[in-house]
Amino acid sequence: MFTGIVEELGEITAVEQLGDSCRFRVRGKVVTEGAGHGDSIAVNGVCLTVVEYGDDWFTADVMEETLKRSSLGALAEGSRVNLERATAVGARLGGHIVQGHVDGTGKILDRTPSENWEIVKVSLPAGLSRYVVEKGSITVDGVSLTVVEAAADYFTISLIPTTLALTTLGIKQAGDPVNLEVDIIAKYVERLLGDRATTADNGITTTTGDSK
Repeated sequence: MFTGIVEELGEITAVEQLGDSCRFRVRGKVVTEGAGHGDSIAVNGVCLTVVEYGDDWFTADVMEETLKRSSLGALAEGSRVNLERATAVGARLGGHIVQGHVDGTGKILDRTPSENWEIVKVSLPAGLSRYVVEKGSITVDGVSLTVVEAAADYFTISLIPTTLALTTLGIKQAGDPVNLEVDIIAKYVERLLGDRATTADNGITTTTGDSK
């Protein structure tokens, strides 16, 4: 599990094509401190497993499913990436609960700079809009952010100077893809309410607690 608080801006230093998959070599001095084989590190919001590692680098295999569902397939040598280690039990939850399981990709539609912040408009794939609400949480390229405006096919986010300076969201331009992960709580609520409605339609009533 992650919290969407990016620890450092890393770099893809090599991409090895392996048929329907690939292996990334990623430079990141902070996230490799104390790293071990099998550890989880989020790369642009995608949870990847450490295969090999050194003082300031690690490699990770990316399967076909991940390449299809995320923007990682567009990365090349020299690409900058957001990096975050898995959250330790007992650590502060600085952002929100992030699984590192991308739900889809959007595109930067527009950037509106202001004196001390910037409003970024991002396209929203069909099927995800029901999970995105004004003032709710969403993960964009691994960054935990608060939704400013939620529409049927787009949403906006407001980026502070720190986010602009220390993440890829400061350098992405209109047309660039971004990984999106919606709030997992919203998906669980939808599933539970859906099961409840199905049970009611079948004429089955369930209760919880002790029977007297």
